[in-house]
Amino acid sequence: MVILKKYAGILIGGSIGLIAGYLYWREVGCMSGTCPITSSSLNSTLYGGMMGGLGASLFQKNKN
Repeated sequence: MVILKKYAGILIGGSIGLIAGYLYWREVGCMSGTCPITSSSLNSTLYGGMMGGLGASLFQKNKN
């Protein structure tokens, strides 16, 4: 439970990124299939989740 509290912001940001990545693939995508990230729904979703988690980690306070 402590881990969930510690990384809650990153998990929420990652979840939002997953949804945003999937929606980007669905609405914009890549028609030719040559785009490395947006040609596949899995790639786009995982990339969105990674970017969401990294973006959310910027706002996390470091408790040392």
